[in-house]
Amino acid sequence: VRSFLMDATATTNARFGRFVAETGYVTEAEKFGNSFVFFKFLDQQAQDAPDYGPAPWWRVVDSATWRAPAGPGSEAMCIDDHPVVHVTWNDANAFAQWAGGRLPTEPEWEHAARGGLGDVRFPWGNLEPDDVENFPCNIWQGKFPQTNLCKDGFATTAPAQSFAPNGYGLYNMVGNVWEWTGEPFKIKSLRKDVAVRLAGMKGYKLSKGGSFLCHRSYCYRYRIAARSGNSPDSATTHMGFRIVWDDAVT
Repeated sequence: VRSFLMDATATTNARFGRFVAETGYVTEAEKFGNSFVFFKFLDQQAQDAPDYGPAPWWRVVDSATWRAPAGPGSEAMCIDDHPVVHVTWNDANAFAQWAGGRLPTEPEWEHAARGGLGDVRFPWGNLEPDDVENFPCNIWQGKFPQTNLCKDGFATTAPAQSFAPNGYGLYNMVGNVWEWTGEPFKIKSLRKDVAVRLAGMKGYKLSKGGSFLCHRSYCYRYRIAARSGNSPDSATTHMGFRIVWDDAVT
């Protein structure tokens, strides 16, 4: 991994707002007219609406955007120092270009997340988060998706600069929001069933870090090595990004 610089936090609403104000950029969720919202953020009628089959805790909500993360009337959820959400991979790249940077590679992201500790599971070491006493990041506590005990202090996103930073001074490298990388999502497997499933994910982009919706019982992806993929035009209430710069250029 060559020398590079990385934002200490995920891109915040305030910073993304400056980008929009200066460029007039319109996110893809705004263009599409809807985005995916976690059902617990909605009123009862919306919670009872048809779900997204493979992941029944998601609802497609009209006019859900980075400015109104749960749809119309939820503008108060767009807090300046929280990570921007409902941004696609394409949106993140547009911001990175404006900022003079780029999205990180997977090796860069993992190297940064380890904070100089070597081959550890989490940015703080190997001590597991739990539902009882260890809350080093913003993830789910309780029974997903029905009951979030919020013992880490947050039901949704936390401020981008919260919890203890890792050894490189980087905040929330796991938990809080998924972070887009600049790479395609690929898995090498000899299993035919996996190959068939991956064929439907052609063109997907890689994301890292997990989010406030992760829990070991179903989504153990707040580990540094964990990974996920989404189509480049996907947007949700738990997807964000941070950018890097080539050290020689900066």
